[in-house]
Amino acid sequence: MKRPMPQSDEEWRGMLTPEQYQVLREKGTEAPFTGEYVHEKADGTYECKACGNPLFSSDAKFESGTGWPSFDQALPGAIEQHVDNSHGMRRTEITCARCGSHLGHVFDDGPTATGKRYCINSVCLDLEES
Repeated sequence: MKRPMPQSDEEWRGMLTPEQYQVLREKGTEAPFTGEYVHEKADGTYECKACGNPLFSSDAKFESGTGWPSFDQALPGAIEQHVDNSHGMRRTEITCARCGSHLGHVFDDGPTATGKRYCINSVCLDLEES
């Protein structure tokens, strides 16, 4: 469910845990295999933890073995992609199209027909079960 958008950094800090803030607002990464949704199998829609924007269907989730929840496609218009040259790598960062929060990265090595692997931090997600 979409939530009101914070208007300041102070408001973001007030609504997110320190770990959520570090990943969502400062482009951090949670440790692999530690996230709540790594092995989640429930049906539903994964939403942005920061603003409630629907991001991924559970139908798009697959087991990648990487330690982070992985999806082969995002919901239409849910995410934005940005070139990320940090840490000596060239990657494609994924952010929430509604609030701009960092979610993870997308890679072109997915095992499904889309060829995509959206590698997303669990701490960035809420699962709205159906």
